Amino acid sequence: MDKMLDHARTGPFYLRLPDIASIVMQAIRDGAAKFGRYDLHAFVIMPNHVHMLVTGHVPSSDWLRSLKGFTGYEAIRILGLVNKAFCQEESYDHLVRNDLEFNKIKRYIEWNPVKAGLAGAPETFLWSSAAPGGSPAAGQKP
Repeated sequence: MDKMLDHARTGPFYLRLPDIASIVMQAIRDGAAKFGRYDLHAFVIMPNHVHMLVTGHVPSSDWLRSLKGFTGYEAIRILGLVNKAFCQEESYDHLVRNDLEFNKIKRYIEWNPVKAGLAGAPETFLWSSAAPGGSPAAGQKP
């Protein structure tokens, strides 16, 4: 699924718009720092999807509904869309079982823009926890 999303050439790519990407990035950070819904370890905002590595403090369905609801509302407002959904209903969750898997997933997330040809190095992709100033609010591993 990730490979298909990373190499998609059609469909909406609204997340590549800086106004929308910055709203999503701030909402992701706020979910950790302001609302305490999760500890944020890594994230990347790709043109058509988002990856996050978090340790949840509330059920993922709760914080995802809030995150998608707010960012979707704001994106639709910015884009001037009428009667359109912004976020897909489903999400892909994966339970991290150990430190090795944690580090592998973190690396995958932060290298995703490089693999997709959007950046030469993780730290040069603005919409990522790997970028200078992009570090997650509560980015320490438990």
